[in-house]
Amino acid sequence: MAKALHAGDAALDRSPSHLLHRALQLALDIYAEETGAGALTQRQYAVLSAVTAKEGCTQSDLVRATGIDRSTLAELVARLIGKNLLARERSAVDARANTVRLTDEGRAAVAGTAPLVAVADERILALMPAGKRDAFLKTLRDLSKAAGKPADAEPKPAKADKKAKGEKKPKSDKKKAKKKAKKAKAEDPVLA
Repeated sequence: MAKALHAGDAALDRSPSHLLHRALQLALDIYAEETGAGALTQRQYAVLSAVTAKEGCTQSDLVRATGIDRSTLAELVARLIGKNLLARERSAVDARANTVRLTDEGRAAVAGTAPLVAVADERILALMPAGKRDAFLKTLRDLSKAAGKPADAEPKPAKADKKAKGEKKPKSDKKKAKKKAKKAKAEDPVLA
């Protein structure tokens, strides 16, 4: 079970990466409590659910749908095939690609786990005020979408050491050169 944050952890209390990690730990603990020992892991369930939504998808489709990196997903799919929950076959559209589909056992596993996951999700959402739940889910969706964008498309973080009010920002070398040239031009009638 996730441990409580101590009052002295002010820096951690303001760290989105740390707080998201803690929230993930809590969510996975709740998932494990609701689904029980020997059940599908959260990632296995996510992959099987993505295949349920798009039967015959490729592993590249699954990477996009789940956010699981390509090599981890390949291992996960191989284990799910080994457990007879997924079947892999050559794509009819692209001979270089493999598609995956649920087996009957895979369909039964998703159907049996889905109600338990719904209870876990309700428990997680119940930890916050009802009026904030939709905004929370929207924020999580936005963060999830941002994960698939290139790094240069993401907004730049605010600078940590902001200048005090009234203190001027140092000018760049280019700005300094322009200002110097303008001043020289104003002082020298030949250049004007």
